[in-house]
Amino acid sequence: MGENMSDKSRSQHPAALTIAGSDSGGGAGIQADLKTFSALGVFGTSAITALTAQNTQGVTRVQAVEPGMAAAQISAVIDDIAINAIKIGMLATSDLILEVTEAVEGLSSPIVLDPVMIATSGDPLLADDAVETLKTALLPRATVLTPNLPEAARLLGEDTAATEDHVIAQGFALLELGPKAVVMKGGHGRGESCRDYLITAETVTAYEAPRLKTRNTHGTGCTLSSALTAELAKGTLLSDAMERCHGWLHEAIRASDLINIGKGHGPVHHFHEIWK
Repeated sequence: MGENMSDKSRSQHPAALTIAGSDSGGGAGIQADLKTFSALGVFGTSAITALTAQNTQGVTRVQAVEPGMAAAQISAVIDDIAINAIKIGMLATSDLILEVTEAVEGLSSPIVLDPVMIATSGDPLLADDAVETLKTALLPRATVLTPNLPEAARLLGEDTAATEDHVIAQGFALLELGPKAVVMKGGHGRGESCRDYLITAETVTAYEAPRLKTRNTHGTGCTLSSALTAELAKGTLLSDAMERCHGWLHEAIRASDLINIGKGHGPVHHFHEIWK
């Protein structure tokens, strides 16, 4: 008899879990995360926290899953599959934030927390009363926090940073709320260059690329955070993971016009390294 191919003693392929909302248009949220995991060679699993009716032009409806459903999905995944990294995205309400916090309590996997608050279209995705819950419950448990500039400002109750010094200062202020590292995403910045900053207690590292002129920016924040999650799932060091993700996303944005999806803010090309 040959060896049983389901033998659990074999090494499992790297796997990641995304806990986030669903985007019916396929460019952000769970859909973007799973595409990114696959594009970067990681097996993707998911726990859906909310359903959104949206496309490249906007969000028309948001409905959170019923209480207990997010936790049930997380439990089902981690009871069976070894998860090497976790990405947490859209959590629309305080109750969901607390439910997810409890569900991931005690897990050793690195957690990338993307504090999704506003869609690319400008539609709100996080209730005002949930911001404080997010800060006190989940931020201290995050390995990496990945806000864009408006999200960082909202978490801190400040104006959106307009200078490099202000961006870095807000990154350090967020670091004081508990995450081990902060990535300040520069997509909402100004100027000819787009800079992301990786900020830890010891270092500030900038990742820079020319700002691309395209309307196809839907899901860029979700995609960078899930790319970082995928690299951490493969065991890549954080600084090296950020360098890989920054360059990979830049090329995904550059290639977005090739797929030309939708009438509004289209998605990036997650499979630019694979589709020919």
